Amino acid sequence: MVCYVSAVTDPKRTLWYLKKIQLLSELGPEVLARLAERVEMKEVRRREVVYLPGDPGKSVFFVNGGRVKICKVTRDGKSLTLGYCGPSEMFGETCLVGAGARTEMAEAVENAMLTEVDRADFERLLTSTPALSSGVARLMIARRADLESKLEALVFRDVTSKLAELLIKLGDEYGVDDSRGTLVALKITHQELANLIGSTRETVSLTLSQFKRKRLIVTEGRKVILSDLEALRALL
Repeated sequence: MVCYVSAVTDPKRTLWYLKKIQLLSELGPEVLARLAERVEMKEVRRREVVYLPGDPGKSVFFVNGGRVKICKVTRDGKSLTLGYCGPSEMFGETCLVGAGARTEMAEAVENAMLTEVDRADFERLLTSTPALSSGVARLMIARRADLESKLEALVFRDVTSKLAELLIKLGDEYGVDDSRGTLVALKITHQELANLIGSTRETVSLTLSQFKRKRLIVTEGRKVILSDLEALRALL
């Protein structure tokens, strides 16, 4: 289970954080203020587990700062990363559709601030606020589409294509302009890249070396610069 660093107990500070969550923007100020008195805000250290498969699905979470990884894990320690959640994003939402226990693991990959909302409280908000309900439905549909795309890639595409697509996606989400191309402003290990595409660290390292030799990318420690986006897209 998660070992929290500390909890935020000031409702005014909690309300300030809640107002920054786009998904909750449809809630009126009075409803949001009442919610701030009921939720729990907690700071989580990097690599701390928020929940594990088999844990009861009794709440949903919002990321107020930092980043959380959602992944599937096997008994022998293998891992497939389903995605990352950053500031203002929700995770743990599968508990809203009847899942009794968690089927995935959530882990902080950076020091993070999280808001935990009791499932029953959130379900009442969904019932009373159609716009919130629609927003959550759109989120779940989008994540379902992402999972279907990931499954298709895992089954039908080779590592070169999958890794090129992942780097392009990371560039779209975290890229900043650099004199050498697009800098992916996200420190990520070769093992994390492998977990995202269902491969091994050794294969990812070899493929990245091939990309470097072809001058498609440049690496600086755990950072990647995409120096030839068109050539990467040609690998898809």
